[in-house]
Amino acid sequence: MQPVDFTTLTAACSELRANWLPSRIEQVYQRDRYTIAMALRTLKQRSWLEISWHPQAAHICIGEPPPRIPDTFTFSQQLIHQLGGLALVGIEAIAPWERVVNLQFARRPGESAQYHVYAEIMGKYSNVILTDASNVMITAAHQVSQQQSSVRPIQTGQPYETPPKLTGTIPSLSESQERWQERVSLVPGGIKRQLLKSYSGLSAALLDSMLLVANITSEITTDTLNPDDWQRLFKRWQEWLQTLESGKFQPAWTADGYTVMGWGAVATAKDIQEILNRYYTDQLNQQLFSQLRHQLSQKLHNILAKLRNKAQTFAERLQQSDRADEYRQKADLLMANLQNWEPGMKEITLADFDTGKPVAIALQPDKNAVQNAQSLYKQHQKLKRARSAVEPLLLEVQAEIEYLEQVEAAINQIDKYQTVEDLQALEEIREELISQKYLEDPEYRSRSTNEAAISNFYRYRTPSGFEVLIGRNNRQNDQLTFRVAGDYDLWFHAQEIPGSHVLLRLEPGTVPEEADLKFVANLTAYYSRARQSDQVPVVYTQPKHVYKPKGAKPGIAIYKQESILWGQPQLIVNSQ
Repeated sequence: MQPVDFTTLTAACSELRANWLPSRIEQVYQRDRYTIAMALRTLKQRSWLEISWHPQAAHICIGEPPPRIPDTFTFSQQLIHQLGGLALVGIEAIAPWERVVNLQFARRPGESAQYHVYAEIMGKYSNVILTDASNVMITAAHQVSQQQSSVRPIQTGQPYETPPKLTGTIPSLSESQERWQERVSLVPGGIKRQLLKSYSGLSAALLDSMLLVANITSEITTDTLNPDDWQRLFKRWQEWLQTLESGKFQPAWTADGYTVMGWGAVATAKDIQEILNRYYTDQLNQQLFSQLRHQLSQKLHNILAKLRNKAQTFAERLQQSDRADEYRQKADLLMANLQNWEPGMKEITLADFDTGKPVAIALQPDKNAVQNAQSLYKQHQKLKRARSAVEPLLLEVQAEIEYLEQVEAAINQIDKYQTVEDLQALEEIREELISQKYLEDPEYRSRSTNEAAISNFYRYRTPSGFEVLIGRNNRQNDQLTFRVAGDYDLWFHAQEIPGSHVLLRLEPGTVPEEADLKFVANLTAYYSRARQSDQVPVVYTQPKHVYKPKGAKPGIAIYKQESILWGQPQLIVNSQ
């Protein structure tokens, strides 16, 4: 992940100063463990200033409005208590070339600051600290005890101390090419590494783009650069310093991330705020998505393995109980042939009532014929009781396996992160598993508890233009089938195969063509566990013929008056 470097921070703050000073603080909301959002209002606009101290993605920019769920973090409550109603009057670096921004708050523009919020955008050491006018710390996003750091503890009630000063050489526009080249090439080595070692304020991403536009590979060593190479690189070096001085940045997307210098651009961007918001939102969502998908997949794999073992055990016990009639038959034979028994017998062979074939019956030599028959009758009754006890248990386990396989199929469909809806769909699955007691309620809060979040269905259009909605998980399947579906729609599902509920939306009086039904059947097959098959049986019926059994788990439904089509999932794969 590309970190916010000094150049990016300078560019972001330059834009914020131009567009958001002064502005009124109306609200503070903490999105998660690492991010706060401050609602700013000017005479012309209102938006949310996002400040993150995430160790890999610390940044400051204008972001999206927060979700409409309660904020239970104390840090944001402390901030709004002190800053609510005040004006943001200043956004300044604490010192040249430092990645610490001082946000200043006063009663009104022109007055001296009553409070300071220091946003320290410094990788794993990032932090956000609130102080009063005399720079005494009131609260901090991350407090650091004396034991954790004797160099710079961060604790409430103590004076705020700035981070240790930079020890490297500061880049300067007045430095000549000869002096600059001499400093960089003093010790031979890779040009990128030597620049990073020689000067403060640089980052790997900045140097990669600088070397790219100078047409120099980052692996080349200083002792192999020719005079033209040095000249081109120094020209870009000065271009960078002039941009920092003038504030005329050029935000753009690059092949691997973003740039504020316009170097290596593959797509333009509206402004720096848009770039930072989109890049870090996507990167963090991608990270969360991968972690959550792995967690859910592993948990389901483990639970299903245990349930399948349990089902196997029950099935074996039922198989044993199938011999119940055999014991009763042997007991009947023995009782009908008492005269053939002799004391001390360990086995007796008698002719079967129906077939006449010989049946060998094991006997206990210390018991007489009647006692042996009674033992066989008891065994018969025991196995019959076992069947009546085990059968409902096996059905219960099989229903649980079927439900979890449906959940597993939904997770398998969401195989990579592309939009925020993909992450929301996984979070809904997680919430469902918590509600069904398969997962413990986590420490962090779900962002997808509002009703709007469960409307992010997959959406398609049939050849005739009818809308098709597809559930991404069991929660959405229930929403689709029992809330969204109208009287004139058609409901589709892979026959006896875990998969998504699919809805073909139809207006009154409209009739889908054969091609529409076939298209929806292909989609239904694709969004099922049988995605890899060539042909999949798909049922469809009117939503009024689809029911949820009493007490059934999410995503489980029964149907009647269905028709059957054959879906071809590979046609969907090939068309994507």
